[in-house]
Amino acid sequence: MINILLAATISLFLVLLGTPLAIRFLRQRNLGQYIREDGPEAHFAKQGTPTMGGLVIIGGAIAGYLLAHIRPQEIFAPSARPIFLMPNSSGLISIATICAMASLGFVDDFLKVSKRRSLGLNKSAKLLGQLAIAIGFAWAATLFDTQAETQISFVRPLGISLDFDLNVLFVAWVFLIFASASNGVNLADGLDGLACGSGAMVMGAYVVIAFWQVRHLCPAVTGGCYDAPHSLDIAMVAASMLGAAAGFLWWNAAPAKIFMGDTGSLAIGGAMASLAMMTNTQLLLIVLGGLYVVEVTSVVMQVVSFRLFKRRMFLMAPIHHHFELRGWPEFTVIVRFWILSALSIAFALGLFYYDFIRLGGAD
Repeated sequence: MINILLAATISLFLVLLGTPLAIRFLRQRNLGQYIREDGPEAHFAKQGTPTMGGLVIIGGAIAGYLLAHIRPQEIFAPSARPIFLMPNSSGLISIATICAMASLGFVDDFLKVSKRRSLGLNKSAKLLGQLAIAIGFAWAATLFDTQAETQISFVRPLGISLDFDLNVLFVAWVFLIFASASNGVNLADGLDGLACGSGAMVMGAYVVIAFWQVRHLCPAVTGGCYDAPHSLDIAMVAASMLGAAAGFLWWNAAPAKIFMGDTGSLAIGGAMASLAMMTNTQLLLIVLGGLYVVEVTSVVMQVVSFRLFKRRMFLMAPIHHHFELRGWPEFTVIVRFWILSALSIAFALGLFYYDFIRLGGAD
């Protein structure tokens, strides 16, 4: 438990204290956000706000994750046990995947600021990047000794195997999860703190899920327990992302002093997908990320409505812009969407716990 708390605390304070330095650095180099011309008029005042703050989130999360493997009790009361607890393959692959998604987002953000426009990578390039990362994750997860199952899972594996034909179906499934999660968070990142705050809530939920699996381990999988020997490391990954997102939210809350950009939104979405794979709660992510499902669905409905009926279903998509144009203050939209996210997460955790009780708990 102390390692999880260390991961969250270290990343929280590193990002909380490091973000002002990043703001100053980005302002000195005029690395600011460019606002889409067809967006709400109220957003034009945000032009030039420092962006690419996701780099601070990732830096703090990596540092928190690695430093949390130090055993403080061995420093003050030395014994035969090592001071540093080696990370396992599940945790390292998750961190590497998060960094890869952040790198893809960084390229997108860099193109925006260097070309002085609101558009970076085109959709095809972004999807190809996400596909490459999904292939790398699927290959590493099956090659190394991780706890990610090549089965479709809800709150635990459902027994529907995708492990055949050189894992082609498994790669396709991983790509669907990664693309959906990262693009969902990216679409929600249109209001100050909306994606960062809701993302921190989802990371907190995965801390609970992974820690619960740690507390109820059993290789034979009897009763409601789990065959998840790497879940402590996974909980540390989630805790480090939770602390980093919370620290960044201090500066990203409305009115934002800095934006995390695609660097942060793709990394947070990639973290959700990676944690869902490693905890074998893939379909549960749909419930945990209920806010992002709403955001993505609103965009799909808008596109379908316009192409078929030449009419827009919403004043603007994603749906948070619709409520802005209806006259809701930005902060009201943010808080109400945070509430929606919190309710989705509470329901998902309830489903997770119900499954545990239904199978007899730890008996």
